Amino acid sequence: MKFIGAHVSAAGGVEMAPRNAHAIGANAFALFTRNQKQWSPKPLTEGNISAFKAACEELDFGPDQILAHDGYLINLGHPEDEGLEKSRAAFLDEMQRCELLGIGLLNFHPGSHLNQISEESCIARIADSINSAHEKTRGVTAVIENTAGQGSNIGHRFEHIAAIIDKVADKKRVGVCIDTAHTYAAGYDLKSAAGYEAAWREFDRIIGFKYLRGMHLNDSKKELATRVDRHEQLGEGTLGLEPFKRLMKDTRFDGIPLILETPDESKWADEIMLLRGLAA
Repeated sequence: MKFIGAHVSAAGGVEMAPRNAHAIGANAFALFTRNQKQWSPKPLTEGNISAFKAACEELDFGPDQILAHDGYLINLGHPEDEGLEKSRAAFLDEMQRCELLGIGLLNFHPGSHLNQISEESCIARIADSINSAHEKTRGVTAVIENTAGQGSNIGHRFEHIAAIIDKVADKKRVGVCIDTAHTYAAGYDLKSAAGYEAAWREFDRIIGFKYLRGMHLNDSKKELATRVDRHEQLGEGTLGLEPFKRLMKDTRFDGIPLILETPDESKWADEIMLLRGLAA
């Protein structure tokens, strides 16, 4: 079964996210559990937590259908100790929020070396950050999102992600989220039929499908291998609809949250209907 949704708003409290997802016909959703642009957000209240859980139960959103996303300020591979510790504290807070809400998946961008340390050192810092958060939490999987490769970001090569996973102690609590726009911009040709199959063979060989815990379904404004992260509505970008037709028919992507992050949220209900039609 395909779990299809979008990264919905949690304005007014996290308990609004499942209701916003249900309103657009989603059977999966992503959300920020805190303000994604602040270091010190408001804590969750008992009311937030109980209302979120009640809404998820009422609207039939199980743990495998929810993909939380951490804040944009966090850099788990930060080259400077002060920035690294600040990021680790914020990431731990994100993990603990998921723990309180009963969310099993926390998606995050791996980190950036900022041209100050090597890729290998950055990867080691990211893995150590995951290990540190794992030691202080239970039941939440750290889900590494692949990147387009802009600037000094780690994660645009499958090898980067595999190297992080290799250094994580508890491999049952680490996973991967593949963003289609990022993948294409990073140089993996999901557009053509042959390229689609080749990209997923590489993914399975280097990382392994057992680690795939979610996806972001986005068309790309930019062409193959440009390493520029710009999302577009489905079928309106350089990828076109064909890769999404293949994804919707591909059983390897059953049972995980497939999340839209396309720029115009007013089109999400229509895009969800489109994807369901492609899967039928």
